[in-house]
Amino acid sequence: MKLFGTMCVNNKGHLEIGGCDTVELAREYGTPLYVLDEKHVRKNCQNFYQAFTQKHGADVLYAGKSLLTMAVCRIIDEEGLGLDVVSGGELYTAIKASFPMERVYFHGNNKTVEEIRLALEHKIGRIMVDNLHELEILNRIAGELKTSAKILIRLTPGVEAHTHEYIRTGHIDSKFGLVVENGQAMEGVRKALEMENLELCGFHCHIGSQIFELESYAHAASVMMKFVSDVRDETGFETSELDLGGGLGIYYYDGDQPQAVAEYADIVINTVQQQAEKFELPMPKVMVEPGRSITGPAGITLYRVGAVKDIPNVRKYVAVDGSMGDNPRPALYQAKYEAYAANRMNEDAKEVVSVAGKCCESGDMLNWDLSLPEVKSGDILAVTATGAYTYSMSSNYNRLPRPAMIMVNEGDVDLIIRRETYADLLRNDLVPERLKKKVVNIANAR
Repeated sequence: MKLFGTMCVNNKGHLEIGGCDTVELAREYGTPLYVLDEKHVRKNCQNFYQAFTQKHGADVLYAGKSLLTMAVCRIIDEEGLGLDVVSGGELYTAIKASFPMERVYFHGNNKTVEEIRLALEHKIGRIMVDNLHELEILNRIAGELKTSAKILIRLTPGVEAHTHEYIRTGHIDSKFGLVVENGQAMEGVRKALEMENLELCGFHCHIGSQIFELESYAHAASVMMKFVSDVRDETGFETSELDLGGGLGIYYYDGDQPQAVAEYADIVINTVQQQAEKFELPMPKVMVEPGRSITGPAGITLYRVGAVKDIPNVRKYVAVDGSMGDNPRPALYQAKYEAYAANRMNEDAKEVVSVAGKCCESGDMLNWDLSLPEVKSGDILAVTATGAYTYSMSSNYNRLPRPAMIMVNEGDVDLIIRRETYADLLRNDLVPERLKKKVVNIANAR
């Protein structure tokens, strides 16, 4: 049994998190229910801050795409981290949460004019430029606003980390960044240095997500510093900032082997220092962007078991009231999770079951081949390590309302996202007048 943070089994034999009985949480707040362990989130933030900032003077930017709410923004701010956003919506969330804009870094491969204006008007810290097209647009808008935009250029370093095909982003064939190998990146540097409304500060790369091999980061840092050296030699520009992205893997399922944050920090910073000495370069300010490794292990999702379908000698299906709508990762990435019967934690496993969601899709399976006590309708199932890329990737497929999210801490419970209602699903629906009249006419005819 792998429990995280403040999770434990209480004297009732129930799973507890943040000092709260999960069975009682499910009863009071309903299911499906996202539960976030505040103490665990803060501890993960502190681990990164101590390993990178206190020890090495590097900046830690929380990757908001993993989980971004106004409450999460406040925690990230209080723990001294910066914030990486990838859309106008994420930026707007940070603005409304009063997050310090100078510590916000704006990513994205196709930023709109409106998003860029919003970023510049709120004087965010850096804009990570993804492509040559964006350079032109950003320079023009900054000129119109009579400001200068501080930028990092995103590079594609050609490093392929061992991870899922769809979350490898550092290899050459990627929608992200300017390729180093073919000269595209150097072209971007030259253009940026010529633009009067842009201030080039450095470079960024991200080689993928759910990475366990720290050597991948060392290789990426080496490739990036070689490029920094080439830029200095060809243009005279000396890089002051180097963002090496995120992607540190976490434990989801048996076999996952997460690396210590301190070791991750040491190998990244030491590699950059060694390469700086090798090429006789000034040591740049290093930045990293953890997301999953901060919120992922700190979250669980609670479900209530409904139908149980046993196909003799084939499989036993256990259906829950959640779905790929609240956690699409198993369907997208074949991601595996561990889960427990939260109301029967002390009972021995007696059967192997597969957990089905309620969407009208054969692929809506949340867990395959779990060993659990004999599962009964009404049991509470707790899926662990769901704090990242669940709510942030959730949808209303099949017109299912998205779950509530609560944050727990030493017995206290705070609702940080309200449960959607059926009315919420319709709030943007409109019916043209001509269709309203048609409904009336049909009704009259009957």
